[in-house]
Amino acid sequence: MIGVAAVTGAVALARFNARWRTVTRTVAPELRTPTLALPLPHVNRHNLALLRLLVSRGTVPLGVRHDVRTVTVSGRDPVAVHLYEPAVRATNSGALLWIHGGGFVMGSPAMGHEFCGRVARDLGVLVVSVDYRLAPEHPFPAPLDDCYTSLLWLARSAATLGVDPDRIAVGGESAGGGLAATLVHMATDRGEPPIAFQLLVYPMLDERTVLRPDTQHARYYLWDTHSNRFAWSSYLGHVPATEPPPHYAAAARRLDLRGMPPTWIGVGDIDLFLAEDVDYGERLRASGVGVELVIVPGMYHGADDYPDVRTSPTMERFTGAKVDALRAALVNPTSLRNEDR
Repeated sequence: MIGVAAVTGAVALARFNARWRTVTRTVAPELRTPTLALPLPHVNRHNLALLRLLVSRGTVPLGVRHDVRTVTVSGRDPVAVHLYEPAVRATNSGALLWIHGGGFVMGSPAMGHEFCGRVARDLGVLVVSVDYRLAPEHPFPAPLDDCYTSLLWLARSAATLGVDPDRIAVGGESAGGGLAATLVHMATDRGEPPIAFQLLVYPMLDERTVLRPDTQHARYYLWDTHSNRFAWSSYLGHVPATEPPPHYAAAARRLDLRGMPPTWIGVGDIDLFLAEDVDYGERLRASGVGVELVIVPGMYHGADDYPDVRTSPTMERFTGAKVDALRAALVNPTSLRNEDR
C-alpha cells in the first residue's frame, strides 16, 4: 500500500508541477498563486449548490451605509437590492446600478460589498446592486428582467433618493457585465431610462465562445470552457448553438450598437472572454461610441476579486481604473465625451 501511495503522490506532484510551469509561462508574476495549478472543479449541475455556498463575500468599507430593501415597479415582480452610500452624500449625486458576476448561476451582491462600498465612499454617489434571480432555476429573461426593474426603480425614484437621473451608470463584472450590456440595449430601445455610462468588467457577452474550437483545449484560470458551457446552457435553457438566441439574451449578438453610452471595458489577455470583449469594444467604437478598452497582460478571469492577488499593485491599478472611469462619468461628466478616448 505504501508503494501505491508513493506512486500516486508522485503522479499528482508531477501533474501539479506541469500545471505550475504553465502558470509561470502565462500568468503575470504578481498574479501567480499555487492554487492556479490545482485541478479546480468545473461548475456543473452536480456541484452548483456547493459552489454557491463557497462564493466569496466581501466586506462593506467603514464609513459606508449599507441597506437591503425590496423594490417594486408597477406591473413587474419585486426585486431585492443592496444600497451603498457614504455617511454624507450631496443631493442630486450620480448613481451606479451594479450587477454581480457568477456565470448567471451563482453569486450575490455580497460579492461586491467592497467595490460597491468603495465607489460610494470615494465618489460620493449612490450604488444599487441587484440581487437578481439565478439560472438554471430562473433562466433568461428572469435575471435581466430583475435588472431592468431595479434600473427603472432607481431612475423613477431619483428625486426621492437624491440622485440626478441624467447621471446614472450601469456596470457589472463577468456575467453581470453581460447583463449590464444587454440592460443598456433594453433601456436604449425602450427609451427609459437614459444611461450615462456603462462599466463592463471582463463581461460575458457571447454564447458562441462555447463553440469556438480554439478554446476547447486551452487552459483558462478560474473560469474555463466547461464552466462557460454549463452557464450559458443554464441561462438560455439549452446548449448554445449557431442560431441566434432570443433578443437581449447575449449582448454580442446585437448588430446595431449606435446610440450606446460611453463605455469602459476591462479584461485580462489570458481571460476566456478576451476575444469577445475586444470585438464588442471595437464594434462600439465603429458605431461612434466612446470606448476605453483596458487589457491587462497576464491577467486571468476574476483576478481582481481573487483573495491571493487582489491587493497586488497590478490589481490595485485595475480597480483604480474602474473607479476613475466612474468618476469621470458620474462626478466630472463634462470630461467624458462620446468618442474614442
